[in-house]
Amino acid sequence: MRLVTVGVSGSLPGPDSPASCYLVQADDGERTWNVVLDLGSGALGPLQRHVDPVDVDAIGLSHLHPDHCSDLSGLYVYLKYHPERGVARTGVPRELPVHGPSTTRERAAAMYGLEPDEDMDTEYVFRTWRPGTAVQVGPLTLEPFEVNHPVEAYGVRVTGPSSRRPGESATLVFSGDTDAYPGLVEGARGADLLLCEAAFLEGRDDGVQRGIHLTGRRAGRVASEAGVGLLLLTHLPAWTDPAQTLAEARGEFDGPIEVAVADGVHTL
Repeated sequence: MRLVTVGVSGSLPGPDSPASCYLVQADDGERTWNVVLDLGSGALGPLQRHVDPVDVDAIGLSHLHPDHCSDLSGLYVYLKYHPERGVARTGVPRELPVHGPSTTRERAAAMYGLEPDEDMDTEYVFRTWRPGTAVQVGPLTLEPFEVNHPVEAYGVRVTGPSSRRPGESATLVFSGDTDAYPGLVEGARGADLLLCEAAFLEGRDDGVQRGIHLTGRRAGRVASEAGVGLLLLTHLPAWTDPAQTLAEARGEFDGPIEVAVADGVHTL
């Protein structure tokens, strides 16, 4: 299993990275399966450096803020109008599974400006996350769990074949956007890699409404309580110095910690 951190910038694209987008890949002996977790603003372009969008097998959206889902509009155009593989050219429905919150279908249509009687059903199939109900995509198992954000939001636990330990499985947990929450600790329990947002800084953002984002310190505490193998900090806004977030996290977690970068690759 492999994680590509396509976009890591928090809340909006930054000068060095698009907003949230993470490609998870796994081989089953016959082919490579591709799952995209979040497709935020600016992410579709860089995603094409790693996979042809027509070859994506499923999309999982943590929530419906634009920095996590807005490039669904661009992907719709790609799937519909590609001159060789697009639905409009081939006449064959693509029906790419998009797993997300309960209003994902309506939000996607509204972002693209479709009329009420129009839909995206030949390009996408929208499915609602249900905590406790796993989604199977080839050799990958996706398990959503609720997190603490002002809108309907989920973290995702992904289990698949380990590339480092042949014959064994590996686990990646994506926090989505969340503040501290017992369900996040349980969702991340024992993960090989915790891809965890840390958009806020202690002190600087104390006056901002709680229940929105983690700090590096709180992310480190989650990693420590969950006993993860690697903490990979992400969703840092462009105005945040990653060194500060990293220092906060190290004060709570004594295991390996890294700050995610655009186009970074981690093998599990």
